[in-house]
Amino acid sequence: MNSITLKQLRYVDALARHGHFGRAAEACSISQPALSVQVRDLESALGLPLFERGARHVRLTGFGQEFLARARVILEMVDDLGDLARASQDLFVGRLRIGVIPTIAPYLLPRVIARLSAAHPELDIQIRETVTPRLIDELGSGRLDTAILALPSGESGLEETPLFTEPMVLVRAGAEAGDPVPGADRLRDMRLLLLEEGHCFRDQALAFCKIPAGPRRDGLDGSSLSTLVQMVGSGIGVTLIPEMAVPVETRSAEVSISRFPDPQPSRTVGMVWRKSSSLAEPLRGIADLVRDAARAA
Repeated sequence: MNSITLKQLRYVDALARHGHFGRAAEACSISQPALSVQVRDLESALGLPLFERGARHVRLTGFGQEFLARARVILEMVDDLGDLARASQDLFVGRLRIGVIPTIAPYLLPRVIARLSAAHPELDIQIRETVTPRLIDELGSGRLDTAILALPSGESGLEETPLFTEPMVLVRAGAEAGDPVPGADRLRDMRLLLLEEGHCFRDQALAFCKIPAGPRRDGLDGSSLSTLVQMVGSGIGVTLIPEMAVPVETRSAEVSISRFPDPQPSRTVGMVWRKSSSLAEPLRGIADLVRDAARAA
């Protein structure tokens, strides 16, 4: 069937990911009617519906799921052809799409972007900040070239390069600066403020305190480290943050920072990319640059 276009495959992929015509159209930078027409034209050419259309949600049909699985393989191969051309050039030019988790982005990115821009002024750097599961999904679909996140990623299809290891620190109210540092057992009994579900740093903090993952009854979760630190400054509880966040997040909050005794809780930050990516060698060079930027902090 020669009437199927790559554009239609990308629209189907976007609609399946977002489950909503408006959001999918926005992600593809086209109008909603245009996307809808393209999807319907493809369904007409196939002779079968790809989606079940409801009042609020759009879901793949059984055929649509099988079709999309094959379509994503095609799209990944097409993206890799573009990567091959980029990697074959003498200079690393064009677009570089980097994903970063929210507990790293505000603290590391300014230095990384400055160094990347200086080393590769011809590079078009595009940043995507979101939680780990979405970054991994977008890496797999070819919408990102690489991502900076906490290791291990748990994905066999990704190459992982460790960048650095950093400790977690305890944030308490300013008046508690001289108090003994509680151990993991005591933290379990305190009002521990955490990031909302979906953030890997939440899971790392829970693991240190030996608290089972999942929703908690008190509902005291935040959407950002900044929110958590401000809540601590207001006397609501205590929290853990990565060391790199301390200079930024404690500037405007009446809090104290304490380090845990060894062995300190920590996380390993790394860069990941698809093992099949033709950009693997240039990305290893980028990883070295990111590592140097982190050390210069």
